Amino acid sequence: MCGISGIYHFQKTQNSAELVKKMNAAMAHRGPDNDGIFENDKIVLGHRRLSIIDLSKEANQPMSDNSERYTIVFNGEIYNFQSLKNQLPNYRFKTHSDSEVILALYMEYGSKCVDYLDGMFAFAVWDKSEQTLFLVRDRFGKKPLYYHFNGEHFIFASEIRALLASGLVSRKISKAAVIDFLRYQTVHAPNTLVEDIKMLMPGHTIMIKGAKIEFNKYWSVDKVKIDISRYTDLKNIQKNVKELLYASVEKRMLSDVPFGAFLSGGIDSSAVVGIMSQISNHKIRTFSVTFNEEKYSEARFARQIAQQFNTEHTEIKLTPDDFLTLLPEAMQAMDRPCGDGANTYVVSKVTKDKGVTMALSGLGGDEIFAGYDVFKRLTQSEKYKSLSKMPRFVKKGFANGLTRFKPGIGSRKIAEILKLNSWNLPDTYPVSRLIFMDFELNKLLKNNELTNNSNTMILSELDLDSFPFLSQISFAEISTYMQNVLLLDADQMSMASSLEIRVPFLDYQLAEYVFNVPDKFKYPTSPKKLLVDSLGFLPDEIVNRPKMGFSFPWEQWIRNELYEFCDSQIQELSKQAIFNSNEILAVWKRFLAHDKSVNWARIWLLVSLQHYISFNKLEF
Repeated sequence: MCGISGIYHFQKTQNSAELVKKMNAAMAHRGPDNDGIFENDKIVLGHRRLSIIDLSKEANQPMSDNSERYTIVFNGEIYNFQSLKNQLPNYRFKTHSDSEVILALYMEYGSKCVDYLDGMFAFAVWDKSEQTLFLVRDRFGKKPLYYHFNGEHFIFASEIRALLASGLVSRKISKAAVIDFLRYQTVHAPNTLVEDIKMLMPGHTIMIKGAKIEFNKYWSVDKVKIDISRYTDLKNIQKNVKELLYASVEKRMLSDVPFGAFLSGGIDSSAVVGIMSQISNHKIRTFSVTFNEEKYSEARFARQIAQQFNTEHTEIKLTPDDFLTLLPEAMQAMDRPCGDGANTYVVSKVTKDKGVTMALSGLGGDEIFAGYDVFKRLTQSEKYKSLSKMPRFVKKGFANGLTRFKPGIGSRKIAEILKLNSWNLPDTYPVSRLIFMDFELNKLLKNNELTNNSNTMILSELDLDSFPFLSQISFAEISTYMQNVLLLDADQMSMASSLEIRVPFLDYQLAEYVFNVPDKFKYPTSPKKLLVDSLGFLPDEIVNRPKMGFSFPWEQWIRNELYEFCDSQIQELSKQAIFNSNEILAVWKRFLAHDKSVNWARIWLLVSLQHYISFNKLEF
């Protein structure tokens, strides 16, 4: 796991080595083990290394092949690199690293090399002979890759802060991105909060030659259709799911450094830990964060799984004072503003402090196996979508009555769905994930001309109809919330502590198989039943426990221990030119008065946005 950077000049080199050094320095946390620079003709490449596979100095980057024609900078892990290595007998390997395997694969297959890679990755390859720069991002977008280009140069890096450090990118905020952020607690790729910085989409590549830049999509969640006749026998489906998940976990346990697993005691993390324990000859190290606030603490569930699988379990108890101590670090670690990324920062930091450099996570289990409540709600909505044809005044009456007699954010979302002309998935899903709704944004913003809804646009580009309905929801979750919130939070906040997170549920072969499983097998009676029944070892107490999710007691902390910090940030945000000051402050006052229509997520979103703007010296 590492940080990569580079500057490519369309005309001639312009003393860019010093700029790339600054970009590397801005990402030092991503790679404390080595700092490297490569310069040739029009290109300068930079690399920060966190050593996981092949710890020798020969595996440092930038890395060139034996002929020195090709040079790579690589961030990520390739899990099948050893089998790929065996398929490349004509290349004389000088390291045991996966980076060199990518180089050899690129020499053999060119841009088609991505089809052979199994892992999480973002990398760039420079071909000195052809004068081409090839960049790629993995299928699900586990590893980020940001870029900026104009008529003079193309700049790329693993983090936005590195591009800003180059001094070649304007620090201007995109107003459209602010609207997207307030709607969904993120800015959806390819856009970012900074107007002149873009993000390479998951499953995409870029090829640059001369001044020509060519984008290409090599994989998408909705393009893998499998013969439905393979999915008629439930026992066979369960067998295949089990084999694919065990294989996914096993290949992610390959490491030359100490590793462990996050364990919340939920279905997903318990499944990963159970499989790891069965595969490994050694005790698995597990980590869970606990709180004094009992309703937020999952300690007893995590403890039960740790005892069942005899793990070396560490409970890390956090108090508000502990969190307040870590909060400044967490806020400064944000490479983009986020809703609850501080959670991931804290658990990553304390895990790293225990001597672990790599950890497996249960992230992705809900998206792949239909675990979120949204799967149930949207399935019910689909069954009754004929009611959307009711007269508009009737639907509006129901909506108004609901919000009046049952105030709250959930009721407001249902009311918004009731008002829609259609209850098809591309219409209802975007409402389900909203933080601030459009009528609220019209009050908060001085300019009432809202941009198009990013989730609606993303769903319109997916081929949904040929897949089971639950998989359609999975595609929506993966292409919006998971890729643009969860995975970005996991990357930026774990790498801030030089910790690598691996996610077995997002193995593309497992996902492709599960996407084609009929709904009746995936979710016949309860969430993630296919996963639970396929494994067969999760106790009922874990399976049937209330779903909590990994969260801190934000509601309580913001009103008490974090009050002064939050108040100062919101006061500053209210002064920004695009906002109606009184409306921003009114939202804060309503939260403090326990208004059920304003939850902690909305407040922290505003706090996070202002802190990011001021810390990075951004301007409208």
